Formats: sequence, structure tokens, C-alpha cells
Amino acid sequence: MSHIAFLLVPGLHLLDLAGPAQVFSTAADFGHSYTLGYIAEQPLVPTAQGLPLVAQTDWPDLGPEDLIVVPGWRAPTLAGSPAIGAAALQSLRDHHARGGTVASVCAGAEALGRAGLLDGRRCTTHHDVQDELARRYPRATVVRDVLHTADDRVVTSAGIASGIDLALHLIATRHGPAVAAQVARDMVVYARRNGHESQASAMLRYRSHLDDTVHHAQDVLDARYDQALPLSALATTVGVSERTLTRLFTRATGGLTPLRYQQTLRLERAEHLISHGATVDAAARAVGFEDPRMLRRLRARKS
Repeated sequence: MSHIAFLLVPGLHLLDLAGPAQVFSTAADFGHSYTLGYIAEQPLVPTAQGLPLVAQTDWPDLGPEDLIVVPGWRAPTLAGSPAIGAAALQSLRDHHARGGTVASVCAGAEALGRAGLLDGRRCTTHHDVQDELARRYPRATVVRDVLHTADDRVVTSAGIASGIDLALHLIATRHGPAVAAQVARDMVVYARRNGHESQASAMLRYRSHLDDTVHHAQDVLDARYDQALPLSALATTVGVSERTLTRLFTRATGGLTPLRYQQTLRLERAEHLISHGATVDAAARAVGFEDPRMLRRLRARKS
């Protein structure tokens, strides 16, 4: 079971917290083992929107599979942000040192900076304070005009609604695009946006449309990307002709056919496996390519 621990700072924005919390809560509703906890330095935490939140003050025991998320808060400058105690900053450092992941939404990147976790890593934050973040933490590489970044288990996002994108990215990374698609659809979040380089899966990049037929086809492909799925079978499943499906799919995704979409899913999953030590041949077999040369060609085309 994975524990998602939210570190609550006074003046936090409700959506910075509620968006990611809803993503992981919905994933739990679909059978994935997540528990959510809320931690602060005082039991009652004021929010920017005026609704106080109740939090626990003792940190739980966290392991490498667990995640700490720091939602952002309202402050005119990062330098003017609320104080964050030494114990909380040490908890962030310790969790990352033990192999865990830490994430921030909006100004929450300031907490990671104070903990020293941005040094030598790519990061982002809300566009209003990106320049200040770069000045305050010159050893960090602040990536501008992206929704989220991930670097060595330090994940940051731009703020407010982008916290949902960040959480869906983490779900896709942990469980695959089909689960992330299921969560997004349940939340009625179709216009998913990509963050930076490979942070967002193909599900997130090509779901920015409102065509239910194509969403249905994508659901099938997301769940069975590693299986042979002829166009005729896919068209029958979603209740249209092959020609109609190809036309609708290409229009909705900006030019991708169902086959190219499936290849993109396979390529992304294969890259993940290779980054974790799998050989190209083993990754190719795992994602459904009968001939590893096809994976090599797709990787070469991407580079």
C-alpha cells in the first residue's frame, strides 16, 4: 500500500491540495492501494480560501513507495512565504534519501528548495514566481512555461489545476496509461495537457477532445496496448466502421491513426522498462512487439 502524505502550509490553496488528492482517492476507488494523510505543524491549518483544515502533527512512517506532496499557498513572493519548520524540511530530505518521491504544486516548490531538494535538478513553479525561484535557488534549473517536471524523484508542477496533471502523470507512471485514463474519465477531466518531455503519457497528450467514440477506442487501446488489436476488431468494439473510426480518431488526436497511437503507448512503456534495466529485446516483447527491430526503429525515429 502506498501512502500519500500532504504537507499543509498555512495559507495553502484548496485546489492545489484537492486536485491531486482527488486523483489518488479515485485511483484507490478503482482498487489501487492508496491511503491519504494530511500533516502540518499545527492541527488547524488556515487556507487561502478561508476554509480551515484539520491535520495530524506527527509524521507517519514512510517508505520508498510512498509520496509526499506539498501544495502551494498564497504569498506575494516566495521569500514572503510562511515559515516551514526544520523538522518538516528534514522529513522531506529523509524521505527522498530513503528512495521516496517528493512533489510540489505551485509555490510548494519553495519548500523543496528550502529542503535542498531542488539543487542540481530541473523544476518548475507558477509562472508568476519562476524568476524568483531561479534567483533563490541558483543551483536548480527552473524550466519555464511547462506544467510539470520530474527529476530524480523530485516532481514539481506549475500550480493550481496543473496539480491534477502532475498526479495523473504519477498514476500513469506507476500503473500505466489505462489506469490514468480511467481516473481522468471518472473525474471528467478530458483536456489533459503534457508537461515536459516524457512526463505525460500519450493518454494525457491525446485526450484533449470530446469525441466519446474516440475516447472509447482509446480506453480499449490503453488497456490492451500490448496485444494484437486489428482495426476491424477495434471498430466493432466501439460500434462504427473501420473507415469512420480512422477518420474520427485522426481528427480527434491531431493526425494519429489507432495503430500509431498504440505504437506510441508501446514505445513509452518500453522506454520506461529500458530505463529500469530491461534490454531492448526484453522490453519489445513485454510491450507486444513481435520483432524488436520495430522498437529500435521507433526509438531511432523519436531521437
